[in-house]
Amino acid sequence: MASIVFFLALAAGVATGEPSLPPPSRACDIPAIYNFGDSNSDTGGIAAAFYPPGSPSGETFFKRPAGRGSDGRLIIDFIAEKLGLSYLSAYLDSIKADYTHGANFATGGSTIRRINESWFANDVSPFSLDIQVEQFNQFKDRTTYLYKKAENESQRRNLPRPEDFAKAIYTIDIGQNDIAYCFRTLGVEASRAAIPDIVNQFATAVQQLYGKGARAFWIHNTGPIGCLPITYAKIHNPPKGYLDKIGCVTGHNAIATEFNKQLKAKVIQLRSYFPRAVLIYVDMYSAKYELIANAKDQGFDKWSTICCGYHDSDEDVYCGNQGKINGTEVFAGSCKDPTKVISWDGVHYTEAANNWIATRITNGSFSDPPFSIATTCPDDISVS
Repeated sequence: MASIVFFLALAAGVATGEPSLPPPSRACDIPAIYNFGDSNSDTGGIAAAFYPPGSPSGETFFKRPAGRGSDGRLIIDFIAEKLGLSYLSAYLDSIKADYTHGANFATGGSTIRRINESWFANDVSPFSLDIQVEQFNQFKDRTTYLYKKAENESQRRNLPRPEDFAKAIYTIDIGQNDIAYCFRTLGVEASRAAIPDIVNQFATAVQQLYGKGARAFWIHNTGPIGCLPITYAKIHNPPKGYLDKIGCVTGHNAIATEFNKQLKAKVIQLRSYFPRAVLIYVDMYSAKYELIANAKDQGFDKWSTICCGYHDSDEDVYCGNQGKINGTEVFAGSCKDPTKVISWDGVHYTEAANNWIATRITNGSFSDPPFSIATTCPDDISVS
């Protein structure tokens, strides 16, 4: 999957504040979700564009590969369930797609900034955030035209209602691959200098979505990428201070934390620019780190356990592939019980872990302001 970009980078080598708005007292009528991001929320985009993941992906819930880098549902799937909506069809998937309740523009390996690398070389998606926003622009314009031109409800089937774009929630989870690219090409310390430009380009995307009518934003910060099990599997005899108290790479998490600090400051700034919008900053880093640090107390195996795939300091057989480990041909199938493991393939999370995280973020516990996902809507949804 595309977020193996993280591994390529990592193997080479949150700020707090008072809520700026009071939480609303009512649930919203949220008719649709429009999602932008990378493999953490990709429900089939990169699979439709290139090669779909094979067995055993999807085995826990969908009982077949379903375009997701997991054994089952992702956090975005649980968000859709929380709002009573169907799972999002990928924008790039033309087979039996249903866009009545939104669309998913995320693709595995996506970045905020355009990166001049190939999917085939380094798993970098050509669909960076600006491209995803442009795809949304086309999607909105074309579906609105078709909806209004339709002569009956049958012709409107699977199309979103034009008035729902202003009422929808716009979820964004992207940035980890930008940081990984910086690690790989610049090194850890030099990566800090790139963060302001990455965050500014993120803000530009939000501004463009606002210009197209988006009014409710649910923005995830980046997770503790120093805690990727695929990276931990490569580390032997690290120097003092290289790992934190639970075994995560300190330097990589420090860069992720700095990115999150600047992202939060930018979100706060955007609120002053767009007072008619609601912009929720969701601290995914803290939610994920809490799970990782307390894995056994939460009913999971050690956080560094990988359910699907073989990885050590010298050899890798990625989930769903065949290869050799110590000269023996093996198939990288899944573990006996994915519900007890946090990491599906060393990079992505299992359905059980995604569910654990989604349960805690959707109620507003990790949000600034502390809105639950069901109350994330602006009071004034008119669009100028």
